[in-house]
Amino acid sequence: MRLASQRSRGRLGRGRKVSAKKRTLVGWLSGSASKVAGLFANDFLDGMRDLGYIDGRDFDMVSRYAEGIQDRLPALAEEIVGLKPDVIVAAAVNAAVPARAATSAIPIVCPALADAVHLGLIASEARPGDNVTGIEPYVAGLPAKQIEFAREIAPGATRIGLLTNLQDPKAPPQRQELVSAAKALELAIAEADVNNPDEIERAMEALASSRVDVVIVLQTGLLLSLGRQIAEFAAAKRLPTVYGYREHVLDGGLISYGVDLRWCYRRGAYFVDKILSARRPANCRWNSRRR
Repeated sequence: MRLASQRSRGRLGRGRKVSAKKRTLVGWLSGSASKVAGLFANDFLDGMRDLGYIDGRDFDMVSRYAEGIQDRLPALAEEIVGLKPDVIVAAAVNAAVPARAATSAIPIVCPALADAVHLGLIASEARPGDNVTGIEPYVAGLPAKQIEFAREIAPGATRIGLLTNLQDPKAPPQRQELVSAAKALELAIAEADVNNPDEIERAMEALASSRVDVVIVLQTGLLLSLGRQIAEFAAAKRLPTVYGYREHVLDGGLISYGVDLRWCYRRGAYFVDKILSARRPANCRWNSRRR
C-alpha cells in the first residue's frame, strides 16, 4: 500500500495525470439480430471466458446488427471501424466483406468464412495474409450431399425447390453446386430468392406453387434468422425441407446436414486471443474445417 502511495505522489508531484489503461475493444458485426445471432455472440463470449477474458473486465464488446438487411452492413462496418477497436469479429462472410472494405489495418476474425480466397479476403488458407483470418466451416460437396438427403426423405422426388439468399456472398457457390448435382441426377429445379425478411412469405409461396417435392434451404445468416417462419410454412404446406444448420431443426425444421456453427463461434475466440497477444492475422493459420 505504501509503495502505491509513494508512486502516486511522485507522479502528481511531477504534474502528471494518473490514468487507467484503455480497455481492449472488440467490435462485433452481424447481418442479423435474431435470437440465433444472439446465441452465436454468447458462444463467442463463452470462448473468450475459456481463455480468461471477461467481458466488461478485460475487454468491452460493441455490437452492430444489420437486422437482416444486407445493404446496411457497409455503413455499420464503417461505424465500427470509426470506434477504433483492437479487433473486429465479423459474424459471417457477408459481414467480413464490408469489414475488409472498411479497413485493411484492424484485424478481422470471422468464425464462419466461405469462399474467402475467391472473394479476396485471404491469400490462402495456410497463410491468410493481410488482416483477415478465421474458420472455414463450409465443405465442398456438402450441398450435393443435401440433394441425397432430399431424395431419401422424399422418395421419387423429381422437382427440387431451392430457397436462396444470393446477396450473401457464400450463397452463389452453394446454389451452383446444388444445380449441378440436380442436373446430374436429371432433377428439375425451382428457385425462390430472399434478400430481406419481408420477402420470405412470397418466396415460400412461389416454391409451393411450383409444386416442388422437397425444398433445400441454403446456408446463410438471413435464412437462418428466418428459420421459424420457414419451418412453419413448410409444415403448413407439407413440404419436406432440408437445411444445412441444426439451428433450423431447433426452430421446427425437418432435417439438417452440415456444420456445427456454435462450435465455430466459440472457437473464434482462439483467433482473437492470438491477435490480442500480438500475433499478426497473417500468421494465424486457419482452423481445420469442421462439420
